[in-house]
Parts: sequence; structure tokens; C-alpha cells
Amino acid sequence: MSAIEILLPDLAATERLAASVATQARPGDAILLAGPLGAGKTAFARAFLRAATGDPRLEVPSPSFTLVQTYDTDIGTVHHFDLWRLDGQAGLAELGWDEARADIVLVEWPDRLGTDVPDGALAITLAYDAAALRTGTPVAGEARRGTLAGWPERIGHLA
Repeated sequence: MSAIEILLPDLAATERLAASVATQARPGDAILLAGPLGAGKTAFARAFLRAATGDPRLEVPSPSFTLVQTYDTDIGTVHHFDLWRLDGQAGLAELGWDEARADIVLVEWPDRLGTDVPDGALAITLAYDAAALRTGTPVAGEARRGTLAGWPERIGHLA
């Protein structure tokens, strides 16, 4: 599996990466966003959806309680799943997971998918950048590292 690591020194860098991923996404794709609480998964998803719709002011609430929000975008229908509160893998069927897979799925907390992790997905792991946190730079609290794995034919276009 192809993998790259990208330094994301601030929120704007995370938003640029999300916009880049949106340019490469197509129906049938799964984009899996992993990382600890506060690592930037929802910020990435919000930027991805704003880029995909061409609307920088698009209201993108976190689907933490609804578990899924659906958006009609310029690149196709995107289903934004936040599986943090998913009550077991069986709950995926109730959310329309199988039907959504024909479109683009953007998934926060993909570990909750269990054995339903889609083949060929782009896995993005966001983590705090420890080196930036130690330096105390002005954007230290925003600095992240993104590790991207998958999409071997497209990953080179994302950096």
C-alpha cells in the first residue's frame, strides 16, 4: 500500500489537503479519517465538503449525533459518517451504509467499521505534531501530521 506523510502546520494546510483530496475523489470512493479527539477529522471533512460543493461558506455540522449527513456536491453525492457513537457494527445497515457505498463516503472513526472497511479506501490518519508542540511556535496547537495510505494511482497528486 502506498503511503505518504504530510506536515500540516496549521488549519489552512489541513484545509488545502482536504481540497486536494476532493479533486481526486469519485463515486465509489471511501475516505477514512482516523486520529484522536481534536486531531482535525471534522475540520478536514468540513473543508473537503466545502471544496466538493464549491461553497466556502457551506454549513457542515458534525454528524456526531445524527451519525450521517448527506451532501449533493459537484463530484457526486457524499455521505459524511461520524461513527464515534455507533452502537455496534450492525448499526451500519440502519445508516444506509451499503447504499451509500455507491457514492463517496467520508468516515470519521473508521475503526468502528469493523470488517466493513472498504477495499481501495484512502486512509488518512491525523495526529498532533509533537515536534511543533514542543517548539511553542504560534501555530503549535494547530500543527498536525497526516499519514495517507491507499489510492496508489492518485496519492502522488495529494501532497
